[in-house]
Amino acid sequence: MPNLIGKSLGYYHILEKIGEGGMAVVYKAFDTQLEKEVAVKVIRTENIQQSALQRTLKRFEREAKALTKLTHANIVQILDHGEQNGVPYLVMPYLPGGTLKEEIAKASRMGWQKAAAFLAPIAHALEEAHRQDIVHRDVKPANILITKEGAPMLSDFGVAKVLQDEETMDLTGTGVGVGTPAYMAPEQGLGKPVDARTDIYALGIVFYELVTGRKPYSADTPMAVLHKQLSEPLPRPSNAVPDLPLRVEQVLLKALAKDPEHRYQAMGAFALVLEEVAKGNLQAEPEIPAQEKTSKGPFLSK
Repeated sequence: MPNLIGKSLGYYHILEKIGEGGMAVVYKAFDTQLEKEVAVKVIRTENIQQSALQRTLKRFEREAKALTKLTHANIVQILDHGEQNGVPYLVMPYLPGGTLKEEIAKASRMGWQKAAAFLAPIAHALEEAHRQDIVHRDVKPANILITKEGAPMLSDFGVAKVLQDEETMDLTGTGVGVGTPAYMAPEQGLGKPVDARTDIYALGIVFYELVTGRKPYSADTPMAVLHKQLSEPLPRPSNAVPDLPLRVEQVLLKALAKDPEHRYQAMGAFALVLEEVAKGNLQAEPEIPAQEKTSKGPFLSK
């Protein structure tokens, strides 16, 4: 992707790069029309064949229009969108508070109550998106921004879907186009249809990471991580945090069930559970499938 610093996309004069991933590059920019700083997310198209580019741009236009209608207190709103010389971009408010990924890098882990309280608003944001038939597909710490006041804001809706079907996106090399392997539900990794439960799994991985200080699955390549997501039992959270309450471990087990039918069936249900955990309410235990109750089952390892 060419360096856009010092150039303009529509009304937006690019000032500096503030983030980069497999699917997009994020710049801080100055809106010359409204005279304020914004964030401009430029979608990567360099790996898309010319024959597929126009199809991608049309999909981008369609998805961007839908995303501008998605409003929630904990969703980074799409202010504008456009395309210039084959370069599609989204315009969002500039949030200088950084990302959850950066916060994780500063501390080994977050207490389970604090983690549940932090993620409950994100779960409600996803609940609203699902109500509008929008599945995020790429929930991860890098896509959770933080305001100056410390509130979590979910970003990057629609980017994975825009690039999802392009045959030129090479998951084996980069992990782009369909999500991020470390947070990807098994059905998504297999290329099966996704729904709200796919986002529940991804948010469950984020909760696991905040509570334990580590991702459940890691490897040298994206494909190796996917293989582990599909085939390896979930490392017990209580092994990393010996004093972790059983209730919290059970919540993680249910959210991270390999089979979508064994997870929470709606994001709203997961959000309410996170709120109860955040309050320290550990009395009720979720229904856990029999396979998940034993360390010998496919969902849990010692």
